[in-house]
Amino acid sequence: MQNYSNLEKLSNDLQNLFQNQKDENYYDFEIICQFNQETNPISFKTHKSILSTRSQYFKSLFNSEMKDSQEKQMILKDISSQTLFSILNYFYSGKIELELQNAIEILFFSSKYLIDELIEISSDFIKSNFRIESIVDILKLSESMNFNQLMDSSYQFILENFDILIKTPFFLQLEENHLNSILVNDQIITNEFEIFQALIKWGKHKLNINQQKDNQRLDKQEKEQIQNQISNVIDKIRFIDFSPKELEGTLIENLIPNQISQTLLQFETLRNHQGNEMKLRELIQNQNSFIFKSRIGLQSSIIQTKEYFNRLKEWINDNEFFSKMNLGFSARRDGFYCKKWHDMCDNKGKTLVIIQTTANFIFGGFTKVGFKKGSDRYIKDSNAFIFSLRDYQNSRKPEKFSIKRNEEKHAIYYNLNYGPVFGGEGYGDIDLNSDLQPGRLSFGRSYNLPFGMKFGTNESKNYLAGSFDKWQVYELETFFI
Repeated sequence: MQNYSNLEKLSNDLQNLFQNQKDENYYDFEIICQFNQETNPISFKTHKSILSTRSQYFKSLFNSEMKDSQEKQMILKDISSQTLFSILNYFYSGKIELELQNAIEILFFSSKYLIDELIEISSDFIKSNFRIESIVDILKLSESMNFNQLMDSSYQFILENFDILIKTPFFLQLEENHLNSILVNDQIITNEFEIFQALIKWGKHKLNINQQKDNQRLDKQEKEQIQNQISNVIDKIRFIDFSPKELEGTLIENLIPNQISQTLLQFETLRNHQGNEMKLRELIQNQNSFIFKSRIGLQSSIIQTKEYFNRLKEWINDNEFFSKMNLGFSARRDGFYCKKWHDMCDNKGKTLVIIQTTANFIFGGFTKVGFKKGSDRYIKDSNAFIFSLRDYQNSRKPEKFSIKRNEEKHAIYYNLNYGPVFGGEGYGDIDLNSDLQPGRLSFGRSYNLPFGMKFGTNESKNYLAGSFDKWQVYELETFFI
């Protein structure tokens, strides 16, 4: 015995049966499409046996004792006639052509009428088209059809790729409600200043203002128009994650609505002067908007990306410390004096030191035991480490460097005439003098070097700050509980 099959011919014959639509004697159920965007209703003649085989909804409908089960027609108003034709044609032939527009409509209809095969097919097709250039269109289509599951997936894709999206013209296609839904989310891993710049471009786009026109060359009317355009979104920008330079430049451009601008000016004034910690804390606590709610999770003008924050959290591996630590010292706020640093940072236990140079290198160190008051001495800490987060070009990955096994006794150095020092003897791996500016860096003396690098070479000397002695501290922040 030999089996033969011709599924292609069967598919074509059944497709012809559906598409013929001439002899009413062949059909026992009519579906009338009255889509609100189409002028005239369109009728499709079908077979209950086919519908009930292909859809659990129709199977339940025709097998029930309800009045609807005896009807010979039904009216659909929530699907276009073209898409309905594609779905019914698939019922008969098992064939369907998908494009982004109809795939979303098919997914919506299939979910409502329990067509499992098409749910899987259309869902896979749409997700395969989740790309930067298509995601905004998918979001808008799913929104127009109130398909929440697809909307949620679209928003998730945007959040995970927001750093890429804001650099493309597709970002400008987002609507105000989309931006509000996105920007309230702390999942975004993007430099906050870049988000703000993208928002200004979005405002210009909506107002048809030339994108090439420098912000400082905008006239008064254009600035006021941009302020109004972004007024319902701007309070979702986390200005607390801006660097001092970025915030200063932003205020000079005068593109922020006046109320927020005045609050930020007050914040900048308090942050840059000593003795204002209480007033600064009150200002932040009294704000109901997101402007002082760090997306990073760290009140720092140096750590401006969630990547850096997550690396530090991973390296320190202490959830209690991260949930309770505060910015105890900022050189730009409290002064570049080692005595001030010791007054505010000694005897605090676990301590995180982060340094940003004028050339935008970022590095620092962590000690579990802290800088304990005492005479000129080294302090042992087997858990101490130093780290590098970026060089001036941001061309390398963040790295952690553990203390060498035979150097644990030289983990940190305490001396009232010096700032924080990690490593020794002689010059430390990180070494700051009395005005919190560099002594000489001897990276690799007490802490491990990157694989293959040798201590004492120019490569190791210049690794952390670009130079072992000719660099300057722009900001030094110290965190503890």
